[in-house]
Amino acid sequence: MLDKPELERRAKLIVTECDGIQPIFIAFYIEAIYYAAERAEVAFANFAEGAKLAQSASATVASAQEALGHAAALSRFFFPVEKKALPRARGARLRQLFAVRNNSPLQNRELRNAIEHFDERLDEYLLGDIAGYILPSPMVEDSDFADETLGHVFRLVDPKTKTFVLLGKKYPFGPMHDEITRIAELSRAMR
Repeated sequence: MLDKPELERRAKLIVTECDGIQPIFIAFYIEAIYYAAERAEVAFANFAEGAKLAQSASATVASAQEALGHAAALSRFFFPVEKKALPRARGARLRQLFAVRNNSPLQNRELRNAIEHFDERLDEYLLGDIAGYILPSPMVEDSDFADETLGHVFRLVDPKTKTFVLLGKKYPFGPMHDEITRIAELSRAMR
């Protein structure tokens, strides 16, 4: 195993000499991106099919949530959280290769964080003044249903507007779905 100074030396070389990715390894990133995008596409298709066939709300919401989980994986490739030079350079290089704009829907982490940290958000939500009807089960409805002032919607997906509602807050995911489709097609062509 390489020691930390050697790893840092190599990372610096890859940043300065290769724009964040050694050319011989670009194929591995393409394959990883393809996998995440393709899995998101399949989950989005399952979501659409489930909504069309009036599957259980739980299964339909789970498909949308699975798709968004794979979208989060894509987001980390293009917009890494890591503050170190290598992940930043890698993200920039991949954005260039896949023509991902800096204002891409994948860059916004609000929905991903809301899903991944649902437990913490639920803690905070339940500290508030809760009155009216409470709907903790997953729902497939018009997202305007979440605007009811006397209601508390925990998890809702609107297939028509491609909106995910968590704890009453709306998160549109249609543009993200479009971006994932574009990246999936491009990564298929690059393989």
